[in-house]
Amino acid sequence: MTLPRGGMFLLACTAGTAIANNYAIQPALSAVAADLGVPLSVIGLVPTAALIGCMVGFALLLPLTDHVAPNRLIAGQLVLLAAALVLAASAHGAGVLLAAYLLIGAAAGVAAQAGSIAGRHAPPGRRATGVATVAAGMSAGILVSRLAGGSLAELLGWRQMLCVFAALALLAALGTGTLLPRERPSSGSGYLDTLRSLAPLLRQHRQLRRAVAAGGLWYFAFNLVWVTLALALAQPPHSLGPSAIGLYSLAGVLGFAVLPLTGRLADRWTPRTVIIAGLLVAAAGVALLATGLGNPPVTGLGLALFDAGCFAAQAANQSRVIAIDPARSGSLSSVYLVLYFVAGAVGTALAAPLLETFGWRGSSAVALTALLLAALMAGRRRVPRTRRARRGPQEAISPAPAAGSRPPADSGR
Repeated sequence: MTLPRGGMFLLACTAGTAIANNYAIQPALSAVAADLGVPLSVIGLVPTAALIGCMVGFALLLPLTDHVAPNRLIAGQLVLLAAALVLAASAHGAGVLLAAYLLIGAAAGVAAQAGSIAGRHAPPGRRATGVATVAAGMSAGILVSRLAGGSLAELLGWRQMLCVFAALALLAALGTGTLLPRERPSSGSGYLDTLRSLAPLLRQHRQLRRAVAAGGLWYFAFNLVWVTLALALAQPPHSLGPSAIGLYSLAGVLGFAVLPLTGRLADRWTPRTVIIAGLLVAAAGVALLATGLGNPPVTGLGLALFDAGCFAAQAANQSRVIAIDPARSGSLSSVYLVLYFVAGAVGTALAAPLLETFGWRGSSAVALTALLLAALMAGRRRVPRTRRARRGPQEAISPAPAAGSRPPADSGR
């Protein structure tokens, strides 16, 4: 069943609203620490709790898209998200707040479920467009989350800000519960069997292994560049403050703007073509950044190209993962996103040591190498095997195809 009119836009808005909750509180962390009377170092663990919760959600909740009707699944998790936000807003200690943000991060993973549902229920020939539309919503949510969270916290207070986001989650739950498909996916296995089958999926699908490897490399580079950038700009000779450094995040607007076009191009050509083009654009951006951070317009342009290229590659790569087996898109996306985020966490952890050891240009060279390796890996075509290796023993002795028949085309998906 395809999505109803406006369903894709609803999923994009839902994804953006949900994922924004992982970041909206960050500008108000100092106010939260003062209000609760705990050290900022403890409250600084809130973003970490949200990230851990998000990865748990990808591993345990994303496969539910293969078992539960979209309207019930998305609406139910949004209600859980709203409840977790209210719990965080009512917290009077760091322990409760951190526990609430583990739940918030897990429930915010509904954004990834929205992408999987969009790919599965998109009209024929528009899978990549659907995934890219939801990815654009997620990008917009991440982009404006800190600005919206900081402004609301300053105007209303951090607790009331969280309640506003809880109300938005409930509004999205009402819309998705009403408009999304009500049919339960036909799955031949139970939920626990699905969880046990996640790891073997990597062994079964070479295309998934390539998608994980390529995606992990560029997300490693993405986190490495952004964390290293923040550290480098805060140090002499730049010595910029947090607000000035934060302005560079507006370069992500270009990445958000190109996503709808990315989807249309991937549907018209192939995801492989878009992935390679996106990674080469991202590499050009890093090459610009490597020239130095003393020229803000050049730095902004480099970041814009870098973000746009990575966002385009990610949307096309996710559509490629879903195309492996649309009926198991939740399980495939779960494996992909968990390993994708692990690679990103490695890039974040190595940012400071690489900057200290090799400087900004050395760190940029590492990121550039990762991007080029990802492009090389994404561009490799599968080498056809012999008919006997490709078929079972009984099929190997079957008659050859009639003359003039056409072999299956390599779609690149």
